[in-house]
Amino acid sequence: MLTLQDIETAARVVYREFQATPQYRWDLSSQRLGTACWIKHENHTPVGAFKIRGGLTYFEALKASGALPAEVISATRGNHGQSIGWAARANGVACTIVVPHGNSLEKNAAMRALGVTLIEHGQDFQESREFAIRLAAERGAHMVPSFHADLLRGVATYWWEFMLAVPQLDVVYVPIGQGSGLCAAITAKLALGRSLRIVGVVSAHATTYADSLAAGRVVESPVTTWLADGMACRVADQGALDMLAPHVDHIVKVTDDEVAQAMRDLYADTHNVAEGAGAASFAAAMQQRAGLKGQVVGTTLCGGNVDTATVAKVLLQA
Repeated sequence: MLTLQDIETAARVVYREFQATPQYRWDLSSQRLGTACWIKHENHTPVGAFKIRGGLTYFEALKASGALPAEVISATRGNHGQSIGWAARANGVACTIVVPHGNSLEKNAAMRALGVTLIEHGQDFQESREFAIRLAAERGAHMVPSFHADLLRGVATYWWEFMLAVPQLDVVYVPIGQGSGLCAAITAKLALGRSLRIVGVVSAHATTYADSLAAGRVVESPVTTWLADGMACRVADQGALDMLAPHVDHIVKVTDDEVAQAMRDLYADTHNVAEGAGAASFAAAMQQRAGLKGQVVGTTLCGGNVDTATVAKVLLQA
């Protein structure tokens, strides 16, 4: 676990690129939820998602240790790839990112705009990740994982910002992709000595983290979500499980229909566009709203990178 000083040091690295993102108590969202609802706007970072924070601290650690490589390789569904692409470009490092076939066209375009060499391989994130590991070994490149302590340091800064800005939070809902967001929330809570409850959120169509926590070991689960690509993980990370298991209050599963409704709700209430994973936090709070009366609820619009055609389809379903 990170100390408060670790997080504050990471924040100085992050703030070289952009300032703290805002959090607002949106009245329409609070009315909809039936209690005070705060939303942390990580969709307002330079890449439209929270992941950039981790990429910056990961590369800072490589540079500090004198281990900055000539090339990095990683796998993603989009936001992690933008994070690594941004940080690699800032450090003059070549970057290759592997995505599955059928990945978001606009996330792919955003990565290429950062100078990333994009490779499409595999039918899901896990196949892309396994290929990226092999490719890195063949090239002698540095493989950037999706979960790592040096990524976590950066991601923790956004939960640290949120908890400092809204100290009265009773509970926060955190989407789970490969686990950095949830583990970062736990880390910030412990570093600040807060007592708020942390609830994990998985797609009902990608349940590896829920299944693994229930079983006490990594359980591979099929991925069928068409909307929450940022949560479309087939195999949980053991390191993330070890960190979150003792501290997560419980796990909520949200369906694509619930996520789509949350995307519509967030757009109507805040006029912010949320990607599927970015709306999952609010979707989970809405699912549990009957038990939240009188509590101060924190949700995270952790990303807004969704293809225009997809968001148009979702909004028109209303």
